[in-house]
Amino acid sequence: MAHLYAGILGLLAFLTCVTRGVIHGSAVGSVLGAACLSVLAFGVVGYVIGWLAQWIVEDSVRGRILAELSAEDSAEVSHPASAEAK
Repeated sequence: MAHLYAGILGLLAFLTCVTRGVIHGSAVGSVLGAACLSVLAFGVVGYVIGWLAQWIVEDSVRGRILAELSAEDSAEVSHPASAEAK
């Protein structure tokens, strides 16, 4: 997920810089230099955002699974006869 966010934000930053340069009639060299720097900067930001999003989702899913397993274990402890019938 982190690579996807980095790629999307980097490409969006590059296209934004190129479009701004075309609109303002800037020199090609300066536009491409700014676009390359923005790809690097926004790629790093996108990677961090993607890594955080992935960590949050994995943590949430892990918590739900542990809660469900805990609920199942407590249900089996409170009703051992029904657990043996299965």
